[in-house]
Amino acid sequence: MITIVSVGKKHEEWVRPGVERYEKRLKKPFDVEWVFLPHSPREGLQARQEESERIASRLHNNDFVVLLDGTGKMLDSPTLSTLCEARFVSAEDLVFVIGGAYGVSDTLKDRADALWSLSDLVFPHQLVRLILLEQLYRAQEIAKGSGYHHE
Repeated sequence: MITIVSVGKKHEEWVRPGVERYEKRLKKPFDVEWVFLPHSPREGLQARQEESERIASRLHNNDFVVLLDGTGKMLDSPTLSTLCEARFVSAEDLVFVIGGAYGVSDTLKDRADALWSLSDLVFPHQLVRLILLEQLYRAQEIAKGSGYHHE
């Protein structure tokens, strides 16, 4: 199972059908569990620190943490599939983290095993959830050798 830790409320109405569509398609070990953490009432650095501490409190030593962050490395879909498969083989718990609007602390970045940038563009967090799920589904299908992903 994959855990997705996300700062913010549950899925908004406009994104919920897409999220549900991909959740239904994801099969063990690619199935997901969501952990939603509240936004900080503060702003800027204070919000970043508070939200990062909340995220860190949900992580365990044996978690392989992939932090979605604009400073991260861009991965293609086959590489993501390989990363996921390697974690499943090693029996590590795979956790994807979507931080808040102000990003995450350097301490949390240092804790992450991988920093992943989806794009040079900035996306709303709700859309990032949907993109992440579709990419996990694509990774699953690549691992299965289905025809979903085309090179």
